[in-house]
Amino acid sequence: MKAYLDIETCAGGDVTVVGIYREDRGLRQLVGGEISDVAVWEALEGVETICTFNGDRFDLPLLERQTRLDLRGRFRSLDLLRECRRAGIKGGLKALEERFGIARESRGMSGWDALRLWVRYERTGDEDALRALLEYNREDVMNLVQLERIVVGVGLEQESS
Repeated sequence: MKAYLDIETCAGGDVTVVGIYREDRGLRQLVGGEISDVAVWEALEGVETICTFNGDRFDLPLLERQTRLDLRGRFRSLDLLRECRRAGIKGGLKALEERFGIARESRGMSGWDALRLWVRYERTGDEDALRALLEYNREDVMNLVQLERIVVGVGLEQESS
């Protein structure tokens, strides 16, 4: 069983949103105070592999620091950034989405925008900012599914030739 995971953070480095998609359960997003060791563990119950983009260096260490869960020790990591590099594919997530024609409603948004949306939500309770942040996170998570198909396919084709 595989889970696709992406986090959003605030400027201080705390995790503000955890998006986890599993084929058997769909998408689950934990926000702010909902992010706990129990909630993350529950969302990953039965999972063998966590698929991320740069998760080995960003998502998993930050989430581990906040929840004290040993995610890298417990789960196999499929970091699509690492897989892209192995296949000779360069670029960040948004650039790769564009290169491979992966659609995104929040096109033009970046991690910096996600930081600003969290600040707006946290300071003023702006529900529109939270909705936009959750949509951005949802697209990050769900686009990992498509990117994995492309990257793993490219990698396999290059290895066999």
